[in-house]
Order: sequence, then structure tokens, then C-alpha cells
Amino acid sequence: MRCAVIVFPGSNCDSDLYKAVNAFEGVDAEYVWYTTENLDAFDLILLPGGFAYGDYLRAGALAARTPVLKALIRAAERGVRVIGICNGFQVLTECGLLPGALQRNSGLHFICDTPLIEVVQDQSSFTSRYQQGELIRLPIAHGEGNYICDELTLRHLQAENRIVFSYASGSNPNGSVDNIAGILNSKGNVLGMMPHPERAMADWMGSSDGRRLFESALNLFPETADAA
Repeated sequence: MRCAVIVFPGSNCDSDLYKAVNAFEGVDAEYVWYTTENLDAFDLILLPGGFAYGDYLRAGALAARTPVLKALIRAAERGVRVIGICNGFQVLTECGLLPGALQRNSGLHFICDTPLIEVVQDQSSFTSRYQQGELIRLPIAHGEGNYICDELTLRHLQAENRIVFSYASGSNPNGSVDNIAGILNSKGNVLGMMPHPERAMADWMGSSDGRRLFESALNLFPETADAA
């Protein structure tokens, strides 16, 4: 399986994401520069965290208007799986692949923490190796992670089971509506999330709970995943 790790000027989590997925047997990850206009060769596309273009105008706004995003939108429309993490989530909302927006944290401070995250649903392509209602630990590091949307959009997300991760009761760090930490598009092949699963791949990192997200997205069987 070939995975593209998209790199923008200002990305700083691309190497973490590259190493996380490339560690799995049978996975070939490669960095893809933002000027790329074709992503047809890839089975999974990853948008890393960081500060693309220094977050000028709005977080993710300039990155969403690069050539590679046009190719990514075409790939997503074909059904290719896409994961946007932190700044990548912001880019996905800015380009219209995901609804809503990410704004400044409610406390107006940058937050670096490892909150409890609830797995809201385990039937998606990205959560099949979790259990619904399971509490996991994933790091966060953001200043603009406060997810907002209008009431109608929120009702659609809830009714269509498109909220996949939420901050556990009492642990919402940024003020996100309905404690939302990660959502899907209507087709279920695009995931945006603020927590960093690539920083939770082994016990020595403080948590290994992020591994199963990539195992799910990569369609790895347990024996293959355990070999990574």
C-alpha cells in the first residue's frame, strides 16, 4: 500500500507521520510536496499537523488553495482514504471536504496535553480496531482546535454517525461543540481530527492508542500489525 504524506511550507509533523505509517509491513510511505498535481498512485493520503504557511489568514486557509489539494479532492471523490491531523483537519475544513471550522481555543491559549478521547463509533474505516465507547489517550498540541459548526450541521453529524472521536466527559480542552475531536465526511473516507495518533504509537511514547487508527486505515490484519 502506498501512502502520501503531504508537505506544505510550515508542516512540522510530517516526519512523525511518515515514520508512523512506514513502520508497518507492506506500507510504502513517501513525502509529497504541495506543488504536486496528481495523487492517483496512492491508496491513503495523510495531511500532517504543523503550521502550513505560518497559519496566515486562518489556519489551513492558504494550504487549502495549493495544487496538491485539487488532486486530493479528486482522490477523495474517488473514495481514496484521507486523514487530516491537527493542521490537516483545519485544511480539510478550509477546502470544503469536511464541514464546520476550527477556531481559537476557548481559553485563547495554545494547549499541549494528552486528554482522554472517547471512541464514539467503531464502524468506520479508521476506527474498526477500536471499540465503541472505549477511552484512549492521544496527544494534542494546538491553538486553534475549537471545532464549530451550525446547529443543522451538528444534527447531520450526529444522525449520520460521523462523529468518530470526542473529548471524554470533563476533558474538553478547547471548547469544541459537542466535545468533537474528530469527524468524517458523508462518504466516510475522509477523517479530520485534532489529536495526534502518530505521537501515540508505542508505550514509551506515553500511549500506543494511536496505532490502531493506522491499522484500521491500512486494512491491516492483527498478525501483520503486530509485526510492525
